[in-house]
Amino acid sequence: MKVAFLGAGRMASAMVSGLLAKKMLAASDLACLGGANRTAADLAQRTGIELAASLDDLLAGADTLVVAFKPQTLATANPRLGELSSGRLVISILAGKRLARLQQVFPRARAVVRCMPNTPAQIGAGVTAWCTDQALSAADRATVTTLLGAMGRVVEVPEAQMDAVTAVSGSGPAYVFEFAAALRDGGIAAGLDAAAAETLAVETLLGAAKLLEQRKIAPEQLRDEVVSPNGTTFAGLQRMKARDFRGVLREVVLAAKARSEELSKD
Repeated sequence: MKVAFLGAGRMASAMVSGLLAKKMLAASDLACLGGANRTAADLAQRTGIELAASLDDLLAGADTLVVAFKPQTLATANPRLGELSSGRLVISILAGKRLARLQQVFPRARAVVRCMPNTPAQIGAGVTAWCTDQALSAADRATVTTLLGAMGRVVEVPEAQMDAVTAVSGSGPAYVFEFAAALRDGGIAAGLDAAAAETLAVETLLGAAKLLEQRKIAPEQLRDEVVSPNGTTFAGLQRMKARDFRGVLREVVLAAKARSEELSKD
């Protein structure tokens, strides 16, 4: 199959890089087209995929179109997209753009899929949720899981859950980075130099995440394995509990979900 990328930003680049690195597709199977900047030219030069000269050139022979430009650009997208995408599978990674809106732009597509990747996709460690409101053929389902799987794990959800997905995994890396910064700053306040505090914070997060993945038990169980009665970890967790750490994170996720719902109305 030939896959066309309309847009060549971070997520398109992550998908292309993953497909090539995992030998899921060859460079000759992929083509891209960007806007006025050099992102598409740079992606083509770096990976060896085709740099299309026009929409017609991009979609010539393509079975699947990955829509990867900035979400706000959808309103001014080339009106010929509806015609040129006829009969093709369309996969959108435009944050906040619902299936109903996408189907207005791609009314003659064979099927339309909406997905939400996250930034760890740039290193193949992402998680991408996707949805569609129509039954996919076995071939199209395989295409979706192959393309999205190039960036990491893949989860299918109903569209009604996509705003929650955005709040948890889409925005979630930023919460983790903020936690890492706070843990680093706490280490500095406790007397560590900045470099040591950052190394200890980052490596602790990495190790804890790997342990959580490999042990496959509830995070509360792993937490309890660290805690000794009236020990140092207990003292720290008591302060978290007093400040309602979980409640704050719940509010963070719900605020992000509410904003996602607002943006999805555009």
